[in-house]
Amino acid sequence: MACAAARSPADQDRFICIYPAYLNNKKTIAEGRRIPISKAVENPTATEIQDVCSAVGLNVFLEKNKMYSREWNRDVQYRGRVRVQLKQEDGSLCLVQFPSHCTLSLTSCS
Repeated sequence: MACAAARSPADQDRFICIYPAYLNNKKTIAEGRRIPISKAVENPTATEIQDVCSAVGLNVFLEKNKMYSREWNRDVQYRGRVRVQLKQEDGSLCLVQFPSHCTLSLTSCS
């Protein structure tokens, strides 16, 4: 446990993960959608999510070969995961308008 407490919020393995299924209006909540259908988009890709997050000024990186565990379709278009940094080395927020992953998901889809 002491090792986990010593890790910095700025370490890449501490970034939050966003899978395309979280934002897909074609998915049900049981299939992994995490936002309201009114805010979701049709079949987003990990690259599109990365572009949107980068455009608002967040530090992001794309993991192309990662798969969401609930995704049954193994096609290339459904692969990928985006990791986003929300906190800096000292624990302060990178961008004040995104205090949590919930606000990031809802705002980036609008």
